[in-house]
Amino acid sequence: MSTSPKPTQIRLELTAELHKWRAFLAIAELGSLTRAALYLNSNQSLLSRQLNALERDCKARLFTRTGRGVTLSDVGLRILPQVKALLGSAEGLEQEIRGEAREPAGQVVLGSLPSITNAIVAQLYLRLRSKYPEIQLRLLEGSSGQVEEWMADARVDIAILYRYGKGMSNQEQPLATVDSYLIGAPGDRLTRAPEVPFAALDGLPLVLPGAPNGLRTALDSLSRQEKIGLQPLLEADSLPVMRAMVAEANLYTVLPIHTVWQEVRDGRLQASRLVSPTLQRIVSMELARAKGPGKAVSAVAAEIQALVDEGARRGMWHPGGLPAAA
Repeated sequence: MSTSPKPTQIRLELTAELHKWRAFLAIAELGSLTRAALYLNSNQSLLSRQLNALERDCKARLFTRTGRGVTLSDVGLRILPQVKALLGSAEGLEQEIRGEAREPAGQVVLGSLPSITNAIVAQLYLRLRSKYPEIQLRLLEGSSGQVEEWMADARVDIAILYRYGKGMSNQEQPLATVDSYLIGAPGDRLTRAPEVPFAALDGLPLVLPGAPNGLRTALDSLSRQEKIGLQPLLEADSLPVMRAMVAEANLYTVLPIHTVWQEVRDGRLQASRLVSPTLQRIVSMELARAKGPGKAVSAVAAEIQALVDEGARRGMWHPGGLPAAA
């Protein structure tokens, strides 16, 4: 004879208020009340009160406070897997009730650099509207530092970034390897050839992004290595401004080909791949650990990967994260 309690006999005391355990999980994974409050769209004082109440209910310290945030106590570490399972079951029930278990739904926040999203965002939106009409896409664009901060603070579900060299974390997925091109005006002699040696940048009138910037840092480092002098006559962090200054003021710039893809095809700009040495960067994607990934996030990530693969077939970049030979 079964001795398990009947459903009506199951007592729900500590598990009755699941929002407290959701706060516990967010604090545990983000290591900071401030970041957890941003993720939960709450405030730090309210979150602190919820945590104190939860610890009183448990009659144990769940976190150890440090100067840099919080870490799980021994008790917190012991119960963490059960809390994840509890919240996962509750989320599964909620999704089943809403029908989300069968169809990805909800808002997905994508954080990216403008130069990357401009190449794929229109097609990404159209694909999501067609295949997953219940997904709402929100796009945040910023610098590499801003996107990394949004990911650290769990403000975005997916981050897409440029990485130079071997700078990727274990959580990042390499999507593509991107070559750098010297961009010139129509009819320009230097950029008429398919390739141009890096040494040709010596003394050229350039428009480049200002520091701190990943491309600028890589260019400055490589120019010192090759013992040439870069002469940016104008610093601009805006892609439209950089493209306009090349087309209208006869300056040069260095960009990945996908940022000027249509302009080059239309004959409004010219592009020549930098070689000897090449300057390559990796396009990487990272999913927020504290937020899932849920079905909607996974669906959007898969569509991003598919679009990047299609871009590789058109010649915008090389597939994967291994640099192509010069």
